[in-house]
Amino acid sequence: MTAILLDIDGVLHVSGEAVPGAPEAVTALRDEGHRLRFVTNNTTRARSVLADELQSIGFDLESDDITTTPLAAGKLLQGKRVLALTMSSIRDDLAEYVELVEDGADAVLLGGADESDETAEVFSYDRLNQAYAELREGARLVCLHKNKWWQTNRGPLLDSGAFVAGLEYAAGVEAEVVGKPTPAYFQAALAEVEATPAEAVMVGDDVEADIGGAKAIGMRGVLVRTGKFRPAALKEAEPQPNAVVDSIADLPAYLDGS
Repeated sequence: MTAILLDIDGVLHVSGEAVPGAPEAVTALRDEGHRLRFVTNNTTRARSVLADELQSIGFDLESDDITTTPLAAGKLLQGKRVLALTMSSIRDDLAEYVELVEDGADAVLLGGADESDETAEVFSYDRLNQAYAELREGARLVCLHKNKWWQTNRGPLLDSGAFVAGLEYAAGVEAEVVGKPTPAYFQAALAEVEATPAEAVMVGDDVEADIGGAKAIGMRGVLVRTGKFRPAALKEAEPQPNAVVDSIADLPAYLDGS
């Protein structure tokens, strides 16, 4: 059976509301024997919280089924002093691996935005200036992802990629990206389901980060028309996905016919 990496935001749900038919599709894929791994660039929820939220809207999964960028960043920076511009909800995950500090940092870590008021505090002018000062002193710049925007039920909202780009420009450094579309992120997720890229399919709503990143290491890519999907982005994308389906609800039928 196929190993399937499933993006979470925009594929399973949008702003906490399950995509119609998504929980049933996940159950059907499991029943058909496919090996599932849930992957996300979400940087605002602890893995256990993500699992609880998905369970509450009907999905059958456990926290150990999820690959997140905060855990990947913690492992990358293990033992380092880290100034973290992240939501407070993921700091416990980070603190398992790194020492969280306010100055004298070995690395500056940028997480992502969410729809709460905390976003304004995390990416405030004072906090960005603090990060800039640490970078000028030689700290590494690491980001959980570099997304320009994300889709919510309020419409597209600015994501942390804009702040990463600003710090890169001001400090004259290049950020190390931990999450999708980096090859290491996909390889780590595939290792959890004991699959090679040739045996696996990535299902996502972002034609660049999800599909482009997966295809770059030899996976197949299936794009869904939910979440961040935009026809113009699909038309311009290179590489193109192997398939485009209306939603994850159509994935079991697609795989049966592939």
